[in-house]
Amino acid sequence: MEIHELVIEMKLLERRLTLYEEKYGVLSEDFYAALMSGKLADYDAYDESRADFSRWKGIYETLRRRKEAYQKRLEGQELAKILRFQPAY
Repeated sequence: MEIHELVIEMKLLERRLTLYEEKYGVLSEDFYAALMSGKLADYDAYDESRADFSRWKGIYETLRRRKEAYQKRLEGQELAKILRFQPAY
């Protein structure tokens, strides 16, 4: 995947995460840390939160993988040479 494609996908994932952050009132990294440490087990009893949490976790993990891929692709490259320039019309 090209760097510009990673950027586009990361921005789409961030938009999806924003919906959950607004709904539940916490940032994704805090939600993920609580979920992974077992602090949200009480919510497993509720179908909606269980489904939301599963999707939220998946989107967050995907974003993290895309950020890692972006950093690896960017590593050792000169930004000026990979910068996409599109003239304003």
